[in-house]
Amino acid sequence: MQLPFKVSLRAHDIACQRGGRTLFQGLSFALAPGEALLVSGPNGAGKTSLLRQIAGLLPLADGQLAATGPDDTPLAELCHYVAHADAAKSALSVRENLAFWANYLEGGESGLAQALNAFGLNPLADLPAGLLSAGQKRKLALSRLFASPRPIWLLDEPSVSLDAASVKRLDAAIRDHLKAGGIALVSSHVPLKTRFAHELALGLERAA
Repeated sequence: MQLPFKVSLRAHDIACQRGGRTLFQGLSFALAPGEALLVSGPNGAGKTSLLRQIAGLLPLADGQLAATGPDDTPLAELCHYVAHADAAKSALSVRENLAFWANYLEGGESGLAQALNAFGLNPLADLPAGLLSAGQKRKLALSRLFASPRPIWLLDEPSVSLDAASVKRLDAAIRDHLKAGGIALVSSHVPLKTRFAHELALGLERAA
């Protein structure tokens, strides 16, 4: 998968508030092309919120997020975000679900073919997504990463429900993305073989 271009990502003193509670503040990090960040912390520490902020789905309470690249493409459009929810339409087939994402992300027919091949979903292409197992639905969600190349991957517990062989395939996909000059931010409780250049441990804000 050929990336359109390489970018760097920088966070400066960012903060997140949910429901009137500060999850984190003063958070800064920088990622160069080919680097990955492992985000860890207890439930409720803000791991998902951080990824959603980068994806443009949650506003910053403070600070700045910026991506530097060869043009002025908005940060959100540089990202693939795979969340806890698999975002699959149950009544549509595997192929139809991925065709939607390939068209939406402007990946076209080649993007659809890559998405179907990425996690071996071709044999299930005509099966309604509602009949898939939890692991197969997770592979369907992860296959969106290949529907169109984007330089920043935001992966929230990507290995949930995957079998050992699929976790290996996920590891390989992340490594290949980094080798191509991409960036990955991964929240995971399951050990991955991906080589993370940086680690970020989030902790719950406690009242004094």
